[in-house]
Amino acid sequence: MNYLIGMDGGGTKTACIATDFEGNILHQCTGGPSTFLMIGTDQVSETVFNLITECKEKLNCKYEDFKSILLGTTGAGRRSDAEKMEAGFTEYAAKKGVSLPFYVESDARIALEGAFSGKPGSILIAGTGSIMFGKDALGNIHRVGGFGRFIGDQGSGYVIGRRGLMLVSKDFDGRGEKTLLTELINKRFGISTPEMLITQIYKDGFDIASAAPLVIEAAEKGDKLCQKVLDEECNELIEHICSMKKKINEKVLNLSLIGGIISSDNYFAKMFSEKVAQNTPEVKIKAPDYPPAMGAIIMAKEKVQGR
Repeated sequence: MNYLIGMDGGGTKTACIATDFEGNILHQCTGGPSTFLMIGTDQVSETVFNLITECKEKLNCKYEDFKSILLGTTGAGRRSDAEKMEAGFTEYAAKKGVSLPFYVESDARIALEGAFSGKPGSILIAGTGSIMFGKDALGNIHRVGGFGRFIGDQGSGYVIGRRGLMLVSKDFDGRGEKTLLTELINKRFGISTPEMLITQIYKDGFDIASAAPLVIEAAEKGDKLCQKVLDEECNELIEHICSMKKKINEKVLNLSLIGGIISSDNYFAKMFSEKVAQNTPEVKIKAPDYPPAMGAIIMAKEKVQGR
C-alpha cells in the first residue's frame, strides 16, 4: 500500500500525520522543532527521519511505501532556503541507507492549502508578525505583506507591542498623555522607570510582541491611546485584505484567520471582524477546513501527481 506524510513544523514542535491517498489519517505523532534556519538542517533532519520511522513502524510498512513526504515549516518561504533543508535531509537519509521523496514548503503555504482543502481562498496570519497568502481559481499563489518588523508586520503583535511601548516611553517623559498601559507594563514586567525600559529593550532582549496583549487589555478598559493604536492597525490589515481581493479577483473572498491576536476572543479580534464586515462585506471569514498538517498532505499528493 502507498502512503503520504505531511508535517507542520514550528519553533517548539513538529506535527506529523500519515495518510493513504484518499486522505484518511492512519497515524499521528509529534517531534521536536523544525526551524532549520535557527537550529540547523542536521537537527531537523533527525527529527523528521525519526517521525517517518515511527510512521513506518506503526503502519508496518517499508520506507519505500511513502510516495511523498512534505514538511511545511518556518523559514522556508524562499525557495533557496527550502532547497537547503531538502538537500540536508536527503543527505541525512542517505547515511541511513534510505532514499525518500522529501519536499519542503513554508508553514503559511500548507496552512493555506489546509484551510480551503486545496481550493481558492486566502489566509491572514497575524501573530508576532503578519502576512497574507491567497490562491486564485487558476491555482496561482499571491502574497501581501510579510515585509518583516523593520518595514512591515502591520497589525501584528510586534507592531502593536512596539507602538504600545512607545506610548509608555512618552508617558514616562511627560511627552504624551497618560496611559493605563504604563501601569499594566509595570505590573506584568516590573518596568517602572525609563532606565528600566531602555535596559529591557536594548540589553535584556525584551520580547516586544509580549506587550501586545497588554495594549489590547488597556484598550478594552477604555484607554483611548491604545484604542487608537488598535484601530489604526486594524485598518492596516483591512488594506492587506483589499489588496488580496484585487489579486484573487473573486466576487467573494473566503478568508481564514490564523494567529491568536486576530483569531481568539479579544478586543482587537472583535474590532477587526467588525471592520471587515463594515468595509469589505464581500469578504467571508470562515474557520479552516483542516489543520496545516493536512495541507501538507494535500501538497504531498500534488507532488506525486505532478511527477
